[in-house]
Amino acid sequence: MNRKLHVKSFGCQMNVYDSNRMADLLAPQGYSETAVPDDADLIILNTCNIRERAAEKIYSELGRMRELKKAAAAEGRQVLIAVAGCVAQAEGEEIVRRAPSVDIVVGSQNYHHLPQMLERAASGARIVDIEFPQEDRFETMPAPARNVTRARGIAAFVTVQEGCDKFCTFCVVPYTRGSEISRPVEQIAAEVARLADAGVREVTLIGQNVNAYHGIGRDGGEWPFGKLLHRLAEVPGIARLRYTTSHPRDMDASLIEAHRDVPALMPYVHLPVQSGSDRILAAMNRKHTRRDYLEVIARLRGARADLAITSDFIVGFPGETEADFRDTLALVEEVGFAGSYSFAYSPRPGTPAADMNDQVPAEEKSDRLQRLQAVITRQQREFNAKFVGRTVEILLEKPGRHAGQLVGRSPYLQTVQVMADPSRIGELAEVIITGTGSNTLFGALTDTVDAPVFADAGA
Repeated sequence: MNRKLHVKSFGCQMNVYDSNRMADLLAPQGYSETAVPDDADLIILNTCNIRERAAEKIYSELGRMRELKKAAAAEGRQVLIAVAGCVAQAEGEEIVRRAPSVDIVVGSQNYHHLPQMLERAASGARIVDIEFPQEDRFETMPAPARNVTRARGIAAFVTVQEGCDKFCTFCVVPYTRGSEISRPVEQIAAEVARLADAGVREVTLIGQNVNAYHGIGRDGGEWPFGKLLHRLAEVPGIARLRYTTSHPRDMDASLIEAHRDVPALMPYVHLPVQSGSDRILAAMNRKHTRRDYLEVIARLRGARADLAITSDFIVGFPGETEADFRDTLALVEEVGFAGSYSFAYSPRPGTPAADMNDQVPAEEKSDRLQRLQAVITRQQREFNAKFVGRTVEILLEKPGRHAGQLVGRSPYLQTVQVMADPSRIGELAEVIITGTGSNTLFGALTDTVDAPVFADAGA
């Protein structure tokens, strides 16, 4: 039987990856993907609990899905609705109570049980499965979820690690994703090889704390993240490796040396610091100081001078003073980031910070966020401007918005637009950067223009 599956992902790259794996897992059950929820026999909302009011947004979405389910029932067609991911993990039975149209609530570590859940749900059962499994999910995942790997483009995400043991006081991840676990090295290598066979050229390794990776290697011992990168660089067909998101405490010597020694590892590191104030970092339970962070940056740049660094910042954390915020601004100026994400603090129910005194007024948080973002935007523009007139190797990934245009990525994760034939998708091409936009570089292929080739780009 051919059935239609619609998966809507919210939030992080890991959710996108998990959504793809759910679709892969259900393909042998007769489900093919559809981008249109009205056509679906099964709708999965794969949720994220990081952003403000995440649960309320999901309930609003479920209201729309309820109407689709009603319309299908009037036509004599059964539609099942599942809520997966971090909101499912956090809300559990409350989802079924508030949204009776939901058939399945499945936690972030249990989606590999979906085929069995769907069988029961089709017979009228309502299922809530949010308990963290006692077994290692990576080891017990059924064969279809491990072995069915479909490429969805030239670049792909691969989960290597899940969970978090850091317990930052603002973060729900340890409660929704559980403790840190890592996939075995050869299981990851096999997935990357399958992706390469399907045409993938660039792989981004993902995890809540990706550089806390400690999976079992082929020698039977635990391998650090840097050693895993060396192994994956051996996979034929993979031209580029990236990773996200990392923690300053886990930036060990093996990873820093990999940036020096592994040509396939791109010169780009996203390393969240969150604040430049030691007092606020302690309140956040970040377990690193301002000095620790700056020392890690110095070691990384010592290993590879052209490294692009980006970060995350939270402004207006409980108790943050203007002096604390100025420490953050000073850190940004000292490091010189290629770009960053920044957010005004908002409480997450169940986290220690939500109950802290000295919550910062909304207008102060907004003012500080605007000031920080102005500095970050300036630094990003300055970083991008350095590339004009230089030649950069671009991985051409997909068609652009205009006829004859392709979009690719630089080694530094910048989006680059060029005019090129679609047959060149998947190629690494030399491109002269001719201009910059707010978030984009523009260039011309060196083999299609009569122009001098400048020196390779540095950062």
